[in-house]
Amino acid sequence: MSLRFREARREDVPAVVALLADDMLGQGRERAGLEPYLAAFDAMQREPGNRVFVGERDGAVVATYQLTFISGLSLAAARRAQVESVRVAGALRGQGVGQLMFADIEARAKAAGCSLVQLTMNAARVDSRRFYEGLGFEASHLGFKKYL
Repeated sequence: MSLRFREARREDVPAVVALLADDMLGQGRERAGLEPYLAAFDAMQREPGNRVFVGERDGAVVATYQLTFISGLSLAAARRAQVESVRVAGALRGQGVGQLMFADIEARAKAAGCSLVQLTMNAARVDSRRFYEGLGFEASHLGFKKYL
């Protein structure tokens, strides 16, 4: 499959939001109106080490992820790559796009000096868990969230 990953541009935001809304959880979370998403994208562009990437196939955005680099003191001062908002267009799921995406993620993480890639996922995403474990990720932690 011919797929190219690149940093997202502001004009990609509508396609990224459509991917975020195109699943069982996103349908109820994402909202109409692009202004908050565009403002968030602009804010992210000002933050070093916090980017959205898109996968393009034949000029169309078909996948996305957010990658944030985090320096820390634990694990012998390990630098981490935090992955969020992983999505693949519904019509392409199960066709290897996810493996290509995570190869891109790992290459970017290594180039940034990271020694580990970490992510969180909603516990309802059973297929996603199976996918991540197949890539070698371990469910090593219990996560918590508190909405403010």
